[in-house]
Amino acid sequence: MESTSTLRRTLRLPHVLFFGLVYLAPMVVFAIYGTIVEASKGMAASSYLVAMVAMMFTAKSYGEMVKAYPVSGSSYTYTRRSLNAHVGFMVGWAILLDYVFIPMAIWLIGASYLNAAFPAVPVWVWVLLFILVTTVINLFGIELGANLNVLMMAFQLLVIALFLALGLMHVWHAQQAWSVFRPFASPGGSFSAVLAGASIACYSFLGFDAITTLTEETLEPTRTLPKAIVLVAFLGGVIFIVCSYVGQWVHPSLVFENVNSAAFEIAREIGGTLFSAVFLAGIIVAQFASGLSAQASAARLLYAMGRDAVLPKRVFAYLHSRFRTPVLNVVLIGLLAFMALFMSVETSTSFINFGAFSAFTCVNLSVIAHYIVRQRRRTWRDWTVHFLFPLLGAFFDFWLLLNLDRDALRLGAAWAVLGLLYLAFMTRGFQKEPPELSMDAHGGGMPV
Repeated sequence: MESTSTLRRTLRLPHVLFFGLVYLAPMVVFAIYGTIVEASKGMAASSYLVAMVAMMFTAKSYGEMVKAYPVSGSSYTYTRRSLNAHVGFMVGWAILLDYVFIPMAIWLIGASYLNAAFPAVPVWVWVLLFILVTTVINLFGIELGANLNVLMMAFQLLVIALFLALGLMHVWHAQQAWSVFRPFASPGGSFSAVLAGASIACYSFLGFDAITTLTEETLEPTRTLPKAIVLVAFLGGVIFIVCSYVGQWVHPSLVFENVNSAAFEIAREIGGTLFSAVFLAGIIVAQFASGLSAQASAARLLYAMGRDAVLPKRVFAYLHSRFRTPVLNVVLIGLLAFMALFMSVETSTSFINFGAFSAFTCVNLSVIAHYIVRQRRRTWRDWTVHFLFPLLGAFFDFWLLLNLDRDALRLGAAWAVLGLLYLAFMTRGFQKEPPELSMDAHGGGMPV
C-alpha cells in the first residue's frame, strides 16, 4: 500500500486560492439572498460587511494555527492540541453538525429555486430528486474532476458578472431616485437586524478554512496558506457585498413572491426570460455540485470517525466490497436530508452556522492558548496578532452565534448536549481522553 505520509509539495498561492474560491462557491450569495434581506430588514450589504469582518479575524486565526501545526488540520486538531482533548472532541462534534446537515440546506435551497421556476412542481419533489440523484452518484464513488471544477467556477463568475452588469444597466435606465448608501442603512432598519442577517450571511463563507487540508501539498505552507485563507475570505466577502448591494439597488422592496428564491425574481426583472434561465442554471449547477461534494465529504468524515472508533466502527467504518464507498454513511446523509421538508432555509442555514460559529470561536481561543499561554510570547506584535485579533474574532463569532434563529439555537443546543453525553459515555465520565481522529490528507479527516 502506497504511503500517504510524504505528499508532493507542488501547490503555490494561485492554486490554493483557486481551490478556496471553488470550495466557497461564490454564487451561494444568491442562494440565501432573500432570507438575509428579510432578516436584516433590507440591509443585506451591511450584514455581509459585518460577517466579513468576523470572518477576516477568524481567517487570520486559522492562518496562525497553520503556522503552529503545519499538517493537514482543522479546528478539531487546533483545539485538541491547544486547549483540551475533550473540548477538541466537542468542536469535532460541532463540525459533524455542519457536515451532516449542509447537504440538507443545499438541496432545500436548490429546490426552492426550481419551485420558483416551475411552481406546478412542489418543493418536496425537487428535494427528493436531489437526494436520490446525488446519493446514487456517491454510492458508485464518482468524483468531480478538477476540470469540471474549473468550468463550474468560470460559469459562476460569468453569471455573477452578467447579474451585476444587467443590474446596473437596469438601475441606470430606470433612473430611480435612490441613495447609494441605502443598502447599508435602510429606513426602519437597526443594528440588531444587521446582526440577525449577518448570522445567516456567514453561511456563505463556510469553506474558506478548507484550505488547511492542503498544508502537506503546498510549497512554504506557513507563508502561503495564511495569505490564501485571508484572501479567500476577503474576496468572497467583496463578491457577496457587491452582489447584495446591486440586488437591493434593483429591488429595494422587502417583498418577494418567494423569499427563498428572491434572487431569481431579480434576475428575471433585470434580464427577462433568457437571463433568468441562465441564472437558474448557474444556481442549480452550483447547488447540485455543492450537494454532491458535501454528501461525499460528510460520508467520508463519518467513515473516518468510525475507523478511529470515535463512532461505532461496525456501522460507520463499513465499505462496500465492490465500490469501496461508505454506502451506509451516504444513505444516512440522504435520509437525514429529508428533514429539509420540515425546515425553512433560514432555520436550516442557521442550524449549520451554530456548528461553524462554535468551531470558529474555539479556533480563535486556540491562538491565544497556544501563543500567549503555552509559548509565553508577549511582544507587542504577539499581544496584537495572537491576543487582540483572535479575541475580537471569538467575540464576533460568539455574538453572531447568539443572534441565530431561535429554533436553530434550540436544535444546536440539543446537538451539543447529545455530544456531551456521548463524550461522557465514551470517556467513562471524562476519566480518559477521547480517541483521536487521524488527520491524514487522503484517509478521511476533518477538513473544516
